[in-house]
Amino acid sequence: MDLHRLGMKGLNWSVGIVLIIESARFAFGAGAAKIIAHLGLPPWVRPAIGISEIVAAVLFLIPPSMVIGGWALLVIFVLAGTIHLLHGQYDVGWLVIYFMAVLVTVTSKSGKAPKRAK
Repeated sequence: MDLHRLGMKGLNWSVGIVLIIESARFAFGAGAAKIIAHLGLPPWVRPAIGISEIVAAVLFLIPPSMVIGGWALLVIFVLAGTIHLLHGQYDVGWLVIYFMAVLVTVTSKSGKAPKRAK
């Protein structure tokens, strides 16, 4: 296994595991419930987004479903970012980083990444 493939696998697993942990905290944590209530969103939004993200992150870690899980995560990140921005919360840098890490991993796996010059 070359260094690039090792790095991609490490990025895939580290992002996937972090997303599962953070999504569980969001879906089931009391702090996230207060934030959702403060934003005036219905209470079902939190578990819907959190559980969807957990499922997508698990799919992202399973090699045959990694591309599908990755694209699902990208959609979820765009929705989450839109919700944050529409409610005046502009601290979405962490979403941008997650988005780009998943995008790099998915495009590398799906063969859509540009070929590197040797």
